This record gives sequence, C-alpha cells and structure tokens, in this order.
Amino acid sequence: MDEKLVARVLSFRWLVFSVLATAFALVYFHRVSLSVVADELRRDFQASAGLVGLLGSVYFYCYAFMQIPSGLLSDSVGPRKTVAISLLLAAGGSLLFGRAPNIAVAVVARAMVGIGVSMVFIPSMKVFSQWFRAREFAHVGGMFQAVGGIGIIAGTWVLGCLSSEFGWRISFQVIAAATLAVAFAAWLIVRNRPADKGWPSIAQIEHKEDAPLPVAGKITLRQGIRMVLSEKQFWLVGVWFFFDCGVFFGFGGLWSGPYLMHVYGMSRSQAAALLTMIAWGMVIGGPALGVLSQKVLKSRKQTIILCMAALTALLLVATLLPASLPRAALVAWFFLFSVCSSAVVVVAFTTAKELFPLEIAGTSIGVVNFFPFFGGAV
Repeated sequence: MDEKLVARVLSFRWLVFSVLATAFALVYFHRVSLSVVADELRRDFQASAGLVGLLGSVYFYCYAFMQIPSGLLSDSVGPRKTVAISLLLAAGGSLLFGRAPNIAVAVVARAMVGIGVSMVFIPSMKVFSQWFRAREFAHVGGMFQAVGGIGIIAGTWVLGCLSSEFGWRISFQVIAAATLAVAFAAWLIVRNRPADKGWPSIAQIEHKEDAPLPVAGKITLRQGIRMVLSEKQFWLVGVWFFFDCGVFFGFGGLWSGPYLMHVYGMSRSQAAALLTMIAWGMVIGGPALGVLSQKVLKSRKQTIILCMAALTALLLVATLLPASLPRAALVAWFFLFSVCSSAVVVVAFTTAKELFPLEIAGTSIGVVNFFPFFGGAV
C-alpha cells in the first residue's frame, strides 16, 4: 500500500476531528448561553423567572428527544449530512433568538437550537468509528469530551464579554454566524469514511491489504434497533448511564450552585468561579480516562468501576461533611466529581459502540444516549 496515501489518510482524519470538535464546542456554548444573559432576558421580555426557566428547559427537552433519531439518521442519511444540516437549523434558531420580539418566538428559537445541536455528538462518534482504530476510540472520544469542556468555559466568558459590549441580541447573531460557518466547514471537509475520498479504510491500512475487506450485509434500521435492544450488556450500560448522569445533571448541573451559596455562604460569582472546575474536569479527565482505560488498565469495565467507587466516596464525604470542607478541598472535590461522573461517560460510550457492528454505531450510541437525559430528568 502507498505509504504517502496512508499518511494522507492518517493526517486528514485530524482535520475531520477538528471540525467536528469545533461543532461540539458550539453545542456546549449554546447550552450554557442563557445562564449568562438570564437577567437581560427577563428585563427585555418582561418575563417571570418561570418563563425564563422554560426558555432554558426547552433546549434540553428537544436535545433529549432527538437522541434516538440522531442515531438513526447517522446510520441512514449519514453523519456528514446530519451534522451540516442540523447546524444550519441551530444557526437559524440562534439568529431568530437574537431578533425575537417576544418570549413565544424566543421559545421557538431555542427549540430550533436544541434540535440542531442535538445531532452533533452521535454522528461525530459514528465518523470517528470509521476514521480511527478501535484502540484509539476511547482516547479520541476523551479529547472530544475535553473540547466540550472548553466550550463551557468559552460560553460563559466569551458570551459574557460580547453581551457586555454589544448586548445579548447582537451576541446571539454573532453566535449564529459562527454556527453557520462550522456548518459549511462540516459539509466541505468532513467525510463519513475514508472511502468517500477514494482512500483505503482504517481496517485496510491496519491489515496492510490492497484488496477491499469483505463487507457484511447491510443492516436495516429495524434490524439495528432490534440488535441493540436485545443485547443484555447494552441494558447494563444504559442503567449505569441513568444513575451516573442523574447524579451529574441533578447535582452538578442544577443544585451545586445553590448548595455553595446557601451552605457555604458564597456569592453567585464565587460559586460560579468554583464551578468552573466541572468544566476543567471534563477538559482534563476525558483524555486522561481514555488513556487509563486503553493503555493502563486496558479495561473499560475496570475504569468505570474505579470512577464509580471514587464518586461514591466523594458523595459520602459531602454527606458526612456538608459544610466543613475548606475552599481548596471544594476545588478538588468538584474537579474529581466531574471526572468521575461526566468525563467517564466517554469510556461508557466506547463500551456501547464496541458491543455492535460499526454499521449501527450511530443507532447504538443514540439509543444509549437517551438514558443520561432520562436520568437527569428524573
């Protein structure tokens, strides 16, 4: 096999990764955006706190609802088209939000954004399964998760600066333009698999074969869903996601701020500064756990068990010492909490993917990704 061609494949895949990672950063950027401008929204729309809360929650309802369709679209329409078209919808929603004359239009706009960005993660995982070796998947997924953490940090800081300087309406129109640019980049650069550019697959490169590898019979959508739902190991992973992400979304995403303010007497800004450790836990923990599961422990199961044991210990400390931890200990606590409850999901997604053929990678990840949001809702 031509070594120069192999080098092109192995280098181009990182360009594909960069585009999709940028899209994923925008997912988190959109997710945290309302928290930065909530007071301005209440004033401009003359809305109650409940209505602003609805404005925020509609994003998550749409995101959760679209997880299984996102997987199905990835396996049928293809991940490249799914990501590019969905980002166009998100860009349109952000533009509409920035120009919304009232709260009703703003709710519709946020629904468009939620549906649009919901179809980035799963198609990206599908693309990575075609461009990277199986042994690289956990590490790549960890880096992908880390970029999401960067999106959280950028979302609070960059949007804060933009809204202070230009106002929230222009800020969301700028975000719409950025989302549109990434949508075009996804369409122009991302390819579902190396074969779409006439290049050898990663499997062929691994085997150093010039002849195409045998292709399995095509799996229909109905067959794919049946395969996923009939696999006992899949349900174990799903139940784990339900409880793990229920803890993360319930405490880390909702009650951690009030806990710090009411129990430790912190101001809102002090609590927000400390809670950035959740984002840093994703940034650092994602790649670290990928390496741990692949190269050190060489076991997804042991990595998940280790994180669950650590998370249990952290929650026990918080229960026994609810108001006694010094600030340095709180910083470490929230960082490790994020690593053990959020960053670890990359290892679990890799586990779900490895249970099934690559042809239904999108379906398997899409179905399992329903459980985290269901756990968070409950």
